Amino acid sequence: MIDVSRKKKFEKPVYSNTEGMRFATPSVVAEYRAKRLRCKTLADISCGIGGQTIFFARECDFVYAVEIDPKKIEYARKNCKRYGLDNVEFICGNALSQEVIAKVPAVDIIFSDPSRPSKEDIRKVTSLEPAIPNVISAYSDKTPNFAFEAPPQMPPERISFDCEREYLSLNGQLNRLTLYFGNLKQCERSAVSLPASSRISTTDTSCTVRETTFMGSYAYEPEPSVIKAQLIPQLTKSLEYHTNQVGLFTIDKKRMLLTSDSFFRHPMVKNHYAILLISVFNVHNINSFLKNHDAGTVILRAGIDPADYWSVRKNLESGLNGKKTIHLFVNNDLAIVCEVL
Repeated sequence: MIDVSRKKKFEKPVYSNTEGMRFATPSVVAEYRAKRLRCKTLADISCGIGGQTIFFARECDFVYAVEIDPKKIEYARKNCKRYGLDNVEFICGNALSQEVIAKVPAVDIIFSDPSRPSKEDIRKVTSLEPAIPNVISAYSDKTPNFAFEAPPQMPPERISFDCEREYLSLNGQLNRLTLYFGNLKQCERSAVSLPASSRISTTDTSCTVRETTFMGSYAYEPEPSVIKAQLIPQLTKSLEYHTNQVGLFTIDKKRMLLTSDSFFRHPMVKNHYAILLISVFNVHNINSFLKNHDAGTVILRAGIDPADYWSVRKNLESGLNGKKTIHLFVNNDLAIVCEVL
């Protein structure tokens, strides 16, 4: 047994081994998905140690939990018992075998968290096991409604299925991608931010974004789920309820900032910044500026060769003895110096 209460994945210690804990769904994510998939009966395929099963059982009348690994399903059984749940039937075996399929009756929803290679140069939906088409084919007479967990690193265009692609970030980090099929599909793409439980989607297709090469007084770093789901236009429109001038400043392929002369907060924004300085990137000049602004730490966010990161940071922090943490974005030769608000 591993005591994971200190790791904040679960509300209380659970039974697991190292592998099971590594892939276990954090409780705040499991709770969100269980509430979205609330129904009378649900089958949880590849349930692992039961991290998601626990929350399905809280929201659904009855849950069928399927797992091929006998050790993991025993952990899942013990964990559900520890959480006081007795509305789960555990089925050990290959989810695609006729024996297991026969044990799962007609249900409202099938959820599957397939295994995937620990490392891939490029994450592919075809690497999931059991494969999504095979699960849908095997259980199509049980329900038309399926939900699958997939690697969140995959962009929407790499997923060719007719489904909703829901990217989820947790505490500012990309955490999960869930694919919703059948009646569970609400749109083409969506983004969720937890623990704020904020969500935006492609249901509004009239959005546009104004790209700019100028920074306003404030910058806003979108949640990574928004960027991955390609929903910057929808986020920009929601921000314009606060101000009618929001521009998109692209740092590089992975990073972008929204900018405005107005300050406001939004749950789909990871960081809110005050712009302190925009100048040509010169380490000596920026260091001199920071000495007069109570700076003590400089975090380089983009535009610096990883091989030069620590040497550049050391020079930027030379002689700094203040209390503020400064964030620095570099776009070509342009330096954007800012402070989190």
